[in-house]
Amino acid sequence: MFDSLPKTGLGALDWQWAQYEPYVQDLLARSLSAAAVNQWMQDWTKLYDLINDVYNRLAVQHTLDTTDEVAEKRYMAFLENIYPPATMAEQKLKEKLLASGLEPQGCALPLKKMRVAAEIFREANVALEVEENKLVVEFDKIIGAQTVLWNGEEMTVEQLLPFFEDPDRSVREKAWRLRMERKLQDRQTLNALWAKFLQLRIQMAKNAGEPDYRALRWKQFKRFDYTPQDCETFHAAIEAAVVPAVQRLNAKRRQQTGLAALRPWDFGFDVHGRAPLRPFEDVTDLDARCEVIFNQVDAALGKHFAHMRQHKLLDLPNRKSKAPGGYCTSYPAERVPFIFMNAVGIHDDVQTLLHEAGHAFHVYETNHLPYYQQTDYTMEMAEVASMAMELLAAPYLTQDKGGFYTPQDAARARLDHLENMLVFWPYMAVVDAFQHWVYTHPQDALDTANCDAKWGELWSRFKPGVDWSGLEDIRVTGWQRKLHIFQVPFYYVDYGLAQMGAAQVWGNALHDQAGAVAAYRRALALGGTVGIPEFFQAAGARFAFDTATMQQVVDLIETQMDKLEQIH
Repeated sequence: MFDSLPKTGLGALDWQWAQYEPYVQDLLARSLSAAAVNQWMQDWTKLYDLINDVYNRLAVQHTLDTTDEVAEKRYMAFLENIYPPATMAEQKLKEKLLASGLEPQGCALPLKKMRVAAEIFREANVALEVEENKLVVEFDKIIGAQTVLWNGEEMTVEQLLPFFEDPDRSVREKAWRLRMERKLQDRQTLNALWAKFLQLRIQMAKNAGEPDYRALRWKQFKRFDYTPQDCETFHAAIEAAVVPAVQRLNAKRRQQTGLAALRPWDFGFDVHGRAPLRPFEDVTDLDARCEVIFNQVDAALGKHFAHMRQHKLLDLPNRKSKAPGGYCTSYPAERVPFIFMNAVGIHDDVQTLLHEAGHAFHVYETNHLPYYQQTDYTMEMAEVASMAMELLAAPYLTQDKGGFYTPQDAARARLDHLENMLVFWPYMAVVDAFQHWVYTHPQDALDTANCDAKWGELWSRFKPGVDWSGLEDIRVTGWQRKLHIFQVPFYYVDYGLAQMGAAQVWGNALHDQAGAVAAYRRALALGGTVGIPEFFQAAGARFAFDTATMQQVVDLIETQMDKLEQIH
């Protein structure tokens, strides 16, 4: 029966629930035994790989063009007509397996995750999740419509980013102000949307019997290996070890530029007056050169990326009405990834593609696992895959190795990357601490004036040293410009923790590149069958939150930056 399911979500984009339901009923009707459970799990996987494949394809189609009414209608139809019964059917299947007492091989941790999911499942929340997904679509449309006139030409706000790198300070300031002023135009619209998101999440937590949405989210993310209090420890470690390092970078930038104070537009350009890095003019050159790079990192990874290019599993250029940001998703029925991004011709585009390719490699490397529950790895693991790939690929950025740059420009790019790693941690701490405050003080957070005040307070704590005078409205509304806060709450500390792991993988690679890459691939292949500490250990890293470990990583980065300074 299950062999008749489409092999790709493309064959089921317009299916109704009635076409899925017989497969669910077959699974629910079967008796489970030790002899039968593996086939039952495989059939469950085939069905939900297809459902998730369809969902991901429809979501991708919407983000490719947020003005495509047909794509939006199909996506909304799935959310309204397929998502609720599929979610409730999945819950029944989980309950059936848990009640059987059986444990398929390699499923100890997936079963633990199922128990938690079953514990917090509430039918009432399914409808709220649909409404939440509709709000995500609304957010994408608001951001996707943000355009400006630059020298008489209509541009997306993302297309202004290359001008942030201009050596001419007046050009940078003009571009920065234009971008931010356009974003401020949507301030009240986003405030109203925020209230809808927050009210839904408050109700979800109540329905699930959790003390607050943070507690619910911890269980939804299956965060068994650390607590909210560990996050606070991590914030303190960043404040102690990283903020001073960033202050040192700022002091050096002031000295090199001769500026009495740094303004928000005084970053991202070359302090020596050199032209900005422009790694490619055509996006096809971006993915072609990255394929060469990946082949040198590891032949199997290069083969994965070649497969993506061959089968058009990339949509890279920025354009009007395209949703913001970049992501890697997957089409599970075909066992392939898909990368979406907004390339505009700057070095950050190279970093983004290296990053998202790391996620894509994670998909390929877990294809050997028989059950879809085993590929449910945590976000912390997923981000080690992506962030470590940025660093493992760095030695191959030079043109003589098929990359984009001269040795001097490659050193510039790597220096910028390492500097951005340091700068990222304090920003991550702001985003994460803000969300801890929001969801433990939800009534206060419904008043967006309080959100502005809290963001400003955290910015002062973690991001000192920049002159924002006259720009207070832009400064305190920074939370509105972080997609994760609206769309994926609490998915941000994952990046900070993963960067700790990725930096350790990179530290190993400085001494043994081949060994570090091999450990990286072994870790990815584990999927969701092990916890975060075991995953980190397999990759050659230690999962930690403390100041001492953070300081070791900062020292490593600063030492390597000093070496790269001698090249560039």
